[in-house]
Amino acid sequence: MKFTPTAILPILAFLLSTAGCSSTTASISPAKYEEMNCAELNNAVGDTATDISRTAIARGKVVSTSVPNWLLGGERVKTVVANRETARIERLQLQQQVIVATRSQRCPSAQ
Repeated sequence: MKFTPTAILPILAFLLSTAGCSSTTASISPAKYEEMNCAELNNAVGDTATDISRTAIARGKVVSTSVPNWLLGGERVKTVVANRETARIERLQLQQQVIVATRSQRCPSAQ
């Protein structure tokens, strides 16, 4: 496959647009989950699982993107974006663990 400058622009736009999205995860506050009922906690677990899957898919697309050798810094940008997505996945997994722990304490049907 031959890369031209116009073919690489969508790839760069994707990489740059996803670079800023990884820091939008809300802080993990156990007190926030203490106020939720069991149904809301179940929804929160599902929403977090969806976010984890979505972020993992985006990370996979970034990792599998082929960056041409003539694009200076392209591999570095790709690595930075993938690392940010990995960090976001780790934060989401921690958030999910807090939700699951809260749910198991408060909801007898969750055990």
